Amino acid sequence: MQVSTDTFGGKPYNDYGSWIRHRFPYRVQKISVDAGFSCPNRDGRVSVGGCSFCDNRTFSPAYCGRGKSIAAQIKEGKEFFSRKYPDMKYVAYFQAFTNTYAPLNTLRRRYEEALSQDGVVGLVIGTRPDAVDDEVLDYLAALSRQTFLVVEYGVETANDATLMRINRGHDFGCSRRAIAATHSRGITTGAHVIIGLPGEDEAETMRQAAVIGQLDIDILKMHQMQVVRGTRLADEYTASHFRLYTPDEYIALVSAYVEMLRPDIVLERFVSQCPAHMLVAPRWNLKNHEFTDRLVGYMKARGMYQGRLWTATDTASR
Repeated sequence: MQVSTDTFGGKPYNDYGSWIRHRFPYRVQKISVDAGFSCPNRDGRVSVGGCSFCDNRTFSPAYCGRGKSIAAQIKEGKEFFSRKYPDMKYVAYFQAFTNTYAPLNTLRRRYEEALSQDGVVGLVIGTRPDAVDDEVLDYLAALSRQTFLVVEYGVETANDATLMRINRGHDFGCSRRAIAATHSRGITTGAHVIIGLPGEDEAETMRQAAVIGQLDIDILKMHQMQVVRGTRLADEYTASHFRLYTPDEYIALVSAYVEMLRPDIVLERFVSQCPAHMLVAPRWNLKNHEFTDRLVGYMKARGMYQGRLWTATDTASR
């Protein structure tokens, strides 16, 4: 496949916003849902304490809350977003914790409760690669033939030593197998990675870019390492002050990373914003769209674009 900026409608990468607009004839907004699940590295099945970097409050909107029904959360989310776009539709985003970590009957009830709400046209299910099996994936494959569905895996890193350091509870091989099993069933498959985890320098990040680009994923989300107050990673940062990237350093690194990715992978996100009162570091004081504008400008000024350094031989395993 020959690629250039023209391949992406003038952008230097395969943009999620353009992709989702082609999937629906109307505006679609994600509504985050906390369905009351836990994680296998929190409840003792794999480990306790969860990932060292994680505090779900950093990305849970105010309308999400344990004790609220899924229907109530979606209703409040719709009220929040419909002020701006009253005619939009919604995708329920099962985001908090591990959203396939329950018996299949429980999963079916909670997903179908979300889909039964007026205006909900699909689901995004965030989960871990060690929390799916054939039974769950077969059900999700059937569901994906009835509605818009994305299964999004927290991969975080392709480095097994880092996965152990952050108490992830699985290795990268687990991610690779779960993603392949999901993709092979025709399910739109996403992955999430964190750039700048402790112990990973630029060379390691670029090594991983080629590896991530080989995965059977349709969508990729990435963001910078953020140190969140009250986490074990915050204690580690206080003790050692491991390196965190400046915005300019991160833009240069992510631009190079994107060039190594397969050009058909849809890129949904490059940064995340932790609430200021919870953030230890880094403090960039940039809104997401401001960062993205700077990234696009950097790449265009240098003739960089997604897939420029990718070759078909990189994906022989596909």
